[in-house]
Amino acid sequence: MDLQGYFKKHKGSGMLATADADGKVDVAVYARPHVKDNTTIAFIVRDRLSHQNLQSNPHAAYIFLEEGDGYQGKRLYLTRNGEETNSEKIASLRRRTKSDSNTEERKFLVTFSVDRIRPAVGT
Repeated sequence: MDLQGYFKKHKGSGMLATADADGKVDVAVYARPHVKDNTTIAFIVRDRLSHQNLQSNPHAAYIFLEEGDGYQGKRLYLTRNGEETNSEKIASLRRRTKSDSNTEERKFLVTFSVDRIRPAVGT
């Protein structure tokens, strides 16, 4: 699947689900991913629960629901394969220019391998 083309073409909302080492699940609203290639994506992650969970459990899932009627979209099953803290690189990837309420909060660019892609609904 052409992930870069898909996320350029479709607007919508996404959520990233993570779990800690004990399997305790968290889900958080996330923007569209930054697509490196058809098997690697990245998210800018703040130093909060999603990031903490990824330190002990590298597996995550991202669901993206396209704008419009119905439940069109994709589910991406992911494995964390790295992260960086280069603030200049992270700033260059940010899509929003609106001022953050907490610009001093630490951010990470977390990369994932895309293990599997499924429709948002169905098999």
